[in-house]
Amino acid sequence: MYSAKAYSAASDTSPLAASAITRRDLTEHDVQIEILFCGICHSDLHSVRNEWSEFMPTVYPIVPGHEIIGRVTKVGSAVTKYKSGDLAAVGCLVDSDRTCPNCQAGLEQFCPNLTLTFNSPDKHLGSVTYGGYSDSIVVDEHFVLSVPSNLDLAGAAPLLCAGITTYSPMRHWGVTKGKKVGVVGLGGLGHMGVKFAHALGSHVVVFTTSPHKKEDALRLGADEVVISRDTNAMQKHAGSFDFILDAVSAEHDINAYLNLLRLDGNLTLVGAVPKPLAVSAFGLIMGRRSLSGSNIGGIPETQEMLDFCGEHNITADVEVIPIQKVNEAYERLLTSDVKYRFTIDMASLNSE
Repeated sequence: MYSAKAYSAASDTSPLAASAITRRDLTEHDVQIEILFCGICHSDLHSVRNEWSEFMPTVYPIVPGHEIIGRVTKVGSAVTKYKSGDLAAVGCLVDSDRTCPNCQAGLEQFCPNLTLTFNSPDKHLGSVTYGGYSDSIVVDEHFVLSVPSNLDLAGAAPLLCAGITTYSPMRHWGVTKGKKVGVVGLGGLGHMGVKFAHALGSHVVVFTTSPHKKEDALRLGADEVVISRDTNAMQKHAGSFDFILDAVSAEHDINAYLNLLRLDGNLTLVGAVPKPLAVSAFGLIMGRRSLSGSNIGGIPETQEMLDFCGEHNITADVEVIPIQKVNEAYERLLTSDVKYRFTIDMASLNSE
């Protein structure tokens, strides 16, 4: 075991602050990574403040962070895919049972025995896992990902959560050239959805309640922008979409978007709305439409996504901050005061 620098929270009301944590020594299959950048996901904030206590109670102290970009510093004796000096990434998962049908299918995100990057039981240390707000991490080779060298590393960090969360359902529901795709909400998730749908060759329509976001939506790759409060503008698109990605995490009228789907169209939720949404049965029945949800992606698909980003030079739009401003960033997250994701430059941890 060794000591690593980190930022952790001691309780649900404590700010994140400098601390020391224990990392395990390498096993033969492990990779040790110096963390260069770590994205801030809204789930970091939820976990730090124990806002998901009903289904995922927080164990303190907590070190959040599951959008990790770094460089390999050491590898175990049996590691074959990585060597010291390689760029590497770690997303939301650091282990699973690898034997269940989901794991065998490359869908580790649905493993009943998965280990999350932070706040999950750590079988090696007997405590909980600590995430990427740290100077290093040790992860089994199977859960380490390769990073295309042409990508901006700070912008690549959010790909490990926001990127795969939006890429996976598009691949699952067959978003390709010639499809008409809607993206509801232009935030951290939505802006990645626009970039992916555009790169996949689809006709992309952004739905937003904010007229001032139109210019940015077009810059990101949208072909059209619809102000969702404009009933006439919405009606013009009725029954025409193959796929809609709903990235809104606040309460909203889902039926307004279901009515935009064509025959056999799908709407996938990726925004974690806190309360149940009212769904009209007729909105689904009349067009054999479907409503689904999606949760990140497995390891093979996450690597596919990173390679796709390398080919198309796709990264998140980020504001890079030092670790010392993380608490301020959390407060700004609550008011959506960021375009479109925060990424922490972990070199700033060395000044602590």
